[in-house]
Amino acid sequence: MKRIIMIGIAAILFTAGLSSCKRTALPNNDNETINIADTDQTDQVTQNTETGQSSRNPYTVDTKISEVINDPAFKDYGRLIFPVDSGYYGGDTLGELRLTWYSNIDPDKTVEIANYLKTHAEAGDTIFYDIYTEDEKADDPDKKDTGLFFFKGNPGEKFAVCNAGGGFAYVGAMHDSFPHALELSKRGYNAFVLIYRPGAQTACEDLARAISFIFEHAEELQVDTECYSLWGGSAGARMAAWLGSYGPKTFGGNDLPRAGTIIMQYTGHSDYTENDPPTYVCVGENDGIASWRTMENRINNLKALGIDAEFHKYPGLGHGFGLGTGTVAEGWINDAVAFWEKQMNGD
Repeated sequence: MKRIIMIGIAAILFTAGLSSCKRTALPNNDNETINIADTDQTDQVTQNTETGQSSRNPYTVDTKISEVINDPAFKDYGRLIFPVDSGYYGGDTLGELRLTWYSNIDPDKTVEIANYLKTHAEAGDTIFYDIYTEDEKADDPDKKDTGLFFFKGNPGEKFAVCNAGGGFAYVGAMHDSFPHALELSKRGYNAFVLIYRPGAQTACEDLARAISFIFEHAEELQVDTECYSLWGGSAGARMAAWLGSYGPKTFGGNDLPRAGTIIMQYTGHSDYTENDPPTYVCVGENDGIASWRTMENRINNLKALGIDAEFHKYPGLGHGFGLGTGTVAEGWINDAVAFWEKQMNGD
């Protein structure tokens, strides 16, 4: 029997103001405000269409962000590489990129990601997929600003969906999900980055649709759907957790298995169920937005239910450290991948 679960959809309260959703919500006990309703081939030679000369890594830290957005290689989806609402990012060039509520942005990684996308797009690889039909986008124009970027791994390997945060006000993919997906693809896994509609309920609906899309096109995408993982930071971590707890069908997707593993970074999400997937969590001790104690308490509750779970906190780190390059958290993604692989192997 179909059961509608009214879930607490939380958005972090910031001075910039947040989106809300047209859904009711259950209360959440964390410290964030609840509203109704996160084969590297960049060294290949590419052709410079203006000079006629071949060049490696056409983008640099001095490349203007607008140049990437408007690059013909990306057709009409270049605008989705950076936040659609330009009010949430600053800087003119890739090296100067700043994202609201994020720290430790690595300019070299930003350039690497931009070059990866350009190289593969120019090679004729499909790196972006619409998850909604043209009719659906016509009925709801906000759905035009959604889709999946694909960082392809080995054919037939398992897949992950990475979800950036942004307070449910915008999608901070360049720091909070593109880097994760690129690193996963380097390890052979098929990684997707979801660009979703701001607003917590709509974000979860888009994630449910994305998972359904991947399952429906698994043969074309050459992915293994067993023990897939959902990754997220901040608001994106809430999305991953909610879909892990309740499954895609609850949010309008197909009746599919829940994720085999959830990887969460820096969020005060406290909701859980006895059927939650194995969960890996990491957070900075100095995070003023997401309390590490709230995260640790949730992990302890999962463990008490017999659910495999890991909790990691890092001294001196604040909110939104991404891959943590150059910080005490650097390398955490290796531990997270190992945790996922543990679930794959049934250990």
